Amino acid sequence: MDARHSESLSNVHGTVNTEHRTGWRKIFAFLGPAYLVSVGYMDPGNWATDIAGGSAFGYRLIWVLLASNLIALLLQSLSARLGIVRGLDLAQASKNAYPRFVNFCLYILAQIAIIACDLAEIIGMAIGLNLLFDLPMIWGVILTITDTVLLLFLMNKGMRKLEAFIVSMISVIGIAFLTEMFIVKPDVVEIAKGFIPNNLFKNDAVSQKMLYIAIGIIGATVMPHNLYLHSSLVQTRKINRTKEGIKASLKFNMFDTVIALNLAFLVNAAILILAAGAFFKNGYFEVAEIQDAYKLLENIFGKIAPVLFAVALIASGQSSTVTGTLAGQIIMEGHINLRIAPWMRRLLTRLLAILPAVFTILYFGEDALSDLLILSQVVLSLQLGFAIIPLIHFTSDKTKMHGFAIGPIAKTGAWISAVLIVGLNVKLVIDQIKDWINGYPGARLEIYAIVIPLILGVGVLMLYIFIRPLLFKLKERPSRVPHGEATSIGDISPILYKNIAVTIDFSANDRDSIRHAIMQGGKDATYTLIHVVETAAARYHETEVMDRETQSDVKNLDMYVDDLKNLGYDAHGQIGYGIPAKAIAKIVNDQGIDFMVMGSHGHRVLKDLIFGTTVNAVRHLVKVPVLVVKPQAK
Repeated sequence: MDARHSESLSNVHGTVNTEHRTGWRKIFAFLGPAYLVSVGYMDPGNWATDIAGGSAFGYRLIWVLLASNLIALLLQSLSARLGIVRGLDLAQASKNAYPRFVNFCLYILAQIAIIACDLAEIIGMAIGLNLLFDLPMIWGVILTITDTVLLLFLMNKGMRKLEAFIVSMISVIGIAFLTEMFIVKPDVVEIAKGFIPNNLFKNDAVSQKMLYIAIGIIGATVMPHNLYLHSSLVQTRKINRTKEGIKASLKFNMFDTVIALNLAFLVNAAILILAAGAFFKNGYFEVAEIQDAYKLLENIFGKIAPVLFAVALIASGQSSTVTGTLAGQIIMEGHINLRIAPWMRRLLTRLLAILPAVFTILYFGEDALSDLLILSQVVLSLQLGFAIIPLIHFTSDKTKMHGFAIGPIAKTGAWISAVLIVGLNVKLVIDQIKDWINGYPGARLEIYAIVIPLILGVGVLMLYIFIRPLLFKLKERPSRVPHGEATSIGDISPILYKNIAVTIDFSANDRDSIRHAIMQGGKDATYTLIHVVETAAARYHETEVMDRETQSDVKNLDMYVDDLKNLGYDAHGQIGYGIPAKAIAKIVNDQGIDFMVMGSHGHRVLKDLIFGTTVNAVRHLVKVPVLVVKPQAK
């Protein structure tokens, strides 16, 4: 198996034990990853495309939902297979197989898809809050940034708690729509007819609109970031890495995938059927907006149906937001070898998604959000080929898959799905460019000079990722991991520090800091005790000030110095002024300090955000080793 790589989602990797369990306990141990993936198949973006399709064309697009679900089942099973067999997520496998520049391009495209997905969740949450509590859309959009706290809380509680939260949200959505099905009472015969495929490829305006919505449904259902996510989430299960253990893991994860994605299909079908039964049937053919759907439900069926609708919408947006963050972490670490704090990753993704939503509201009004929602799903569909093609290549490689490569039937089905999705996207892009050229004659130069070359470049990239694994199967690049590779330690000789600095703040931590410093240098070293005066005058002037607090600090510091000298140590005090980190760094750099000891205040996350963390700032400003002494628990 591939061994030289960083663990995907390392903080939860292999944390769910599946060994030494039998029967239902064994099955339940594996259930979970596909449910996290499935929330992406029932997020607010799906709502927009399903409502638009159901209201405009009745039940005629149910077959598109079914086809999308079958494609999703196949592709997600391939994604799980990659993660289980090779212990790699899709981004890591791509990093090994393609050059760095190509991986950077793939990262950018995948990040755009995640932003598009997050955009749908933001809009859905904002709409749900507006419908239930009459909260202005602009405030609803901004409020969604707070779900970063929820994600961090759930991740700290462990993978099973996170999965339990997702399952509870899915249950809310399912119960809400099951209840609404009884209220709407759809036509069963017409639903059955909707499973018969319709012609999407006529050149008339109706078919073109149907194709646009159908591609949106595919993009909303088969999400590219879910392929990255699933290949990583299956690695949260600790399995026996023998051939029998991997085979059993593949079987149980298939159960998980089939159950979770079929539930997602039922929810999506319920939304489309609701739109068809409530709107198309009553002559409302242009209900592309979720807000209109809510109002019409209230007019037709009373207050219960729309309230259930809004509650399910909020649950959908809140649960879907988790998957975007995890997928963002996976693609960043996998494709470009960059690892940052999860809260920063979440905040960055959310801010990049909030900006277009806020811009749309301010310049085009709240009514334009629904069009933006459907556009986001089309963007997702356009990105699909860049995730599917490498995935098929990787899971077809008999050498790398160690006897678990996909068979001819699965491989044929996967390539047919890829050709179908890429073909639909090519047609959509061509039609859209024609519309732009005909609709905006004054912008033809920009279209020919910028848009078309950009699209051709993306097309060349897709051809490259398709062709390269066929030509260079045995030339896979060695893994690069965010934290680097181990090297030989060799001979270790002791380091003797001659000038040791100790930061002092006249707290109970000082004694521990001084004791640890003495342990490093003994009586052969010189000790510089540093204290920084932080009064308003000191911060303003950043030079010596002799106010009352400074005089007191000098007296206290001299007391420490005298005590050390009485014990036989060479010590002296040094007062700094102004911002602690800058003042400490200046003293250390000016006086030739070769080692320093700092006491940590032991702040929790909230206090560090409020007061800042001097230790972290100093660490970046000095070039000597820093020992951080954390206060002992009492």
